[in-house]
Amino acid sequence: MSEIIILFLGAISAGLLGSLTGLGGGVIIIPLLTLGFGVPMHYAIGASLISVIGTSSGAAVAFVKEGFTNMRVGMFLEKATTSGGIVGALVSGMLNPNTIGIIFASILLLTVILNLKGKPDHQEPIIKGSLEEKLKLFGTFPDKGVVKSYSARNTVPGFLMMMFAGAMSGLLGIGSGALKVLAMDNMMKLPFKVSTTTSNFMIGVTAVASALIYFQRGEIIPVIAAPVLIGVVVGSFIGSKTLMVSKTKKLKTFFAIVITILSIYMMYNGINKSFR
Repeated sequence: MSEIIILFLGAISAGLLGSLTGLGGGVIIIPLLTLGFGVPMHYAIGASLISVIGTSSGAAVAFVKEGFTNMRVGMFLEKATTSGGIVGALVSGMLNPNTIGIIFASILLLTVILNLKGKPDHQEPIIKGSLEEKLKLFGTFPDKGVVKSYSARNTVPGFLMMMFAGAMSGLLGIGSGALKVLAMDNMMKLPFKVSTTTSNFMIGVTAVASALIYFQRGEIIPVIAAPVLIGVVVGSFIGSKTLMVSKTKKLKTFFAIVITILSIYMMYNGINKSFR
């Protein structure tokens, strides 16, 4: 019982850190479970995916209501992330835990770098006869009382990048939000508010597809997943409130350093074959 309470408190911390850095609770949950509690890597990934589903669902509903999320873009790109997520989950079953630990550390370092970089904010016009117009990958969003219009660009490279992001989500049990935002911001040139909110909507759907594979293999254990889910949701809520009253840039820099150290430690343990 005491271990479950400690796990719950750890999950709250993971949700808090994930929310403050914008990387999601999964990036803390995996190291917490594997290195802190000695949970086998695949069981930790299963629990993390459940927490990703929980945290993205609540926020996604709010963003859709506010008119930021582009459902058509999301559903189109979800074909890429879901198929990638299923492939990633299947590949995960073939890899040993130490290899996954090394990949996790590498992707974590990449997402920290991407998260600290300046976020571009595009507002591209619709090009007549383009693939984006044919697929209707355009829309409007409210910004300070003004309704602004936009259109996607570079749909094919963006689609392929989203497939990779989905594969990393299924393989590692994280939302891969930074990779999804990279695809939609830098490649498809969508406005930042649209890309982040649409990504949030997509993360949960991708995690469901991946989680089903882990569940089928018996790698989602309720006694681990339940306190992790509740703790991460509570931590994310506290983090979102903290962000409103704190100096976010300094916080993000500090926690980015913490997560970088954590990823190096994950890499070290993977190389030394410490995971099981």
